[in-house]
Amino acid sequence: MAGDDIVRWGILSTAHIGMALVTPAIQAADNCAVVALASREKTRARAAADQLGIETAYGTYEQLIADPDIDAIYNPLPNHLHLPWTVAAAEAGKHVLCEKPIGLTSAEARTIAATAESTGVKIMEAFMYRFHPTWAAVRDIVASGRIGPIQVIQAWFSYFNDDPANIRNVAEWGGGALMDIGCYPINVSRMLFGAEPTVVGATMTHDPSSGVDIVTTALLQFPTGVAAFTCATQLESDQRVHIYGRDGRISVEIPFNVPSDRPTRIFVTQGGDPPVAPAVETLSFDPADQYSLQARAFAAAVLDDVPVPLPLADSIANMTVIEEIVASAASNAG
Repeated sequence: MAGDDIVRWGILSTAHIGMALVTPAIQAADNCAVVALASREKTRARAAADQLGIETAYGTYEQLIADPDIDAIYNPLPNHLHLPWTVAAAEAGKHVLCEKPIGLTSAEARTIAATAESTGVKIMEAFMYRFHPTWAAVRDIVASGRIGPIQVIQAWFSYFNDDPANIRNVAEWGGGALMDIGCYPINVSRMLFGAEPTVVGATMTHDPSSGVDIVTTALLQFPTGVAAFTCATQLESDQRVHIYGRDGRISVEIPFNVPSDRPTRIFVTQGGDPPVAPAVETLSFDPADQYSLQARAFAAAVLDDVPVPLPLADSIANMTVIEEIVASAASNAG
C-alpha cells in the first residue's frame, strides 16, 4: 500500500491533540503525508481539514478507514474508543498509531496485539517522549554507566482540569490522572530499569463528582531499584523526572510535554560538594518536535517492514502496571 518513500495518513477525529500537535507534526515528517481526516460531523471534518490543509474530509470514521488511498491511521479518540477503532482500522488493512493508553485494560491491549498479529499491520502506542533527543541522551548516559546502576526514579506529572465535560473527567471513558498522565512515569520507570515491577503500592484521591482519580501516588519496586511517582489533574501544572544512580543523578527538566520551539536541558550531577555545591553538567538540546520524530519512526517501520520502535508487548506490560496500581489503591482505601 505505502509508496516507496511515503506513508499516507488518515486522522481519526478532530481531537485537540491531533489538531494542535500531532497532525501538523505528521505533516512535517519527510516520509509522511496526511491525506484525509474524519469526524462524526462532515462540516466539522471539512473545517478541520481546511484548517490543516488536508484534501479529503469524511463525515464518518468508517469512511476514513475504508479509503484505499490511506496507509496508516492516527487514533486520538477518547480512551474507551482506542480498542474498537484501532481494531477496525487494522482489520481494514491500515497501520495504526494509537494514543496512550492503548486501551482501558491489559486485556484490551492483548486484543489489539492479537489483531496486529492476525492482520499483519503495524500498531504502536504513541509514547512520543521516547523519541525526543533528551531521552536518547538519558538512555545513553545510563547505558554508559556514568551514574552507576540506577537505584531510584522519582517522577511528577500534574496539570489542572476540573471541567466535568472534558473526556479526561469521564470515568466510564477511561478518564482520570493515572490513565491520562500516570502512564508516562510508569513507562519511564519500566524503560530505565529494563524490567517489570515486582511489588506495586498506591493511593488514590478521587473527585467526588466525576469519580475519576485526581491524585495518584504509586511506589513500584523493581528487581534492582524503586520508582515513585505522583500524577494529578487538579494541581498546578508541573512535570519532572529525577534518576538516582549509585554514582550520580540525572534530572530531566521537561520530560514529557517537551516543547518543540525551544531548547531543552538535562542536568547530570556527580561529585562536588553536595548538597550545597554539587558538580552539575548541563546538557542542552536544540528544539525538536517529538511528535514528528515519532511519526517518522513509525512510518519508517511501515516502509521498511520492520518492527515498530515500541512493541505492543510493552503496551500490555504498561497497562498491567496501571491495573496493579488501581488494585493496590482500592485495597489501601478499603
